[in-house]
Amino acid sequence: MDIEETAVKARAFSYFRAATIDQALDAHARAGDDARFIAGGQSLVPALSLRLQAPRLLIDITHIDELCGVRREGDSLRIGALTRHCEMLSEPLIAEFAPLLHAAAPFVAHPAIRNRGTLGGSVALADPASEFPAMTLALDAEIEIAGPSCRRRVKADDFFIDLFETALQPGELITAIYVPLFRADQRFAFDELARRRGDYALVGCGILATCTGERIDDIRISFFSVGNTPTRVKGAETILIGASLDAARIAAAQGALEGDLAPPESDEVPPAMRLHLARVLLGRLLGRLGEGA
Repeated sequence: MDIEETAVKARAFSYFRAATIDQALDAHARAGDDARFIAGGQSLVPALSLRLQAPRLLIDITHIDELCGVRREGDSLRIGALTRHCEMLSEPLIAEFAPLLHAAAPFVAHPAIRNRGTLGGSVALADPASEFPAMTLALDAEIEIAGPSCRRRVKADDFFIDLFETALQPGELITAIYVPLFRADQRFAFDELARRRGDYALVGCGILATCTGERIDDIRISFFSVGNTPTRVKGAETILIGASLDAARIAAAQGALEGDLAPPESDEVPPAMRLHLARVLLGRLLGRLGEGA
């Protein structure tokens, strides 16, 4: 019987520890397509082990001070790209001014991964089944990017392009995520449906709404695990803006999901089932918003 061999060790590579953003960018420019940035490594290291990626150079960015820290800057909360998932739970500024990230954090994988994984790495990878990329959409966040020629900010709405494809260009890295400060007239809700806690969600959703009394003045609803990218459901948002969350309005928003979401074919979860779960989840979360959750 022939046995197919599968490599389970990374190919040989060089390692460089960058002390500044400029050092990291310069090292990448010299290595070109044969370089990868590494921080938490929770996605990159398995890919290296399976030889799905085989760069000649790994550039360690974990010691770059400019990528660390959480602080207020004007009307925004600046969250450094190296902020770890576990800090979404422990950092008081995130709990106060970006509570949707705080609410999503316990659902991200398991403690061992949360202790190492970084926000910047999660957003850069743009896994459509991950919580944090979708929450940047719901929060109307901006992604700050450093590259060889300039630094720029990209709205989350424009950042996620296709499956594992983002606005990041070769040689660029995420330096921070800017989130508008949560206000007293806003409400939020998050939940996901999964077979087991820590598994990838069958469907997940985060909502940020601005309200005057019971009327919704603005709302952003972002789903994950329902398509090739994190997805805002703008049809449902339009139905809800200017209205109160009564049963008829919630049902109308649930009905609009069919035009907003296009779950892919899957042997594990048929698209029709995933769409049904999305409707159920949206109804639950809008019910919580209506209760002031």
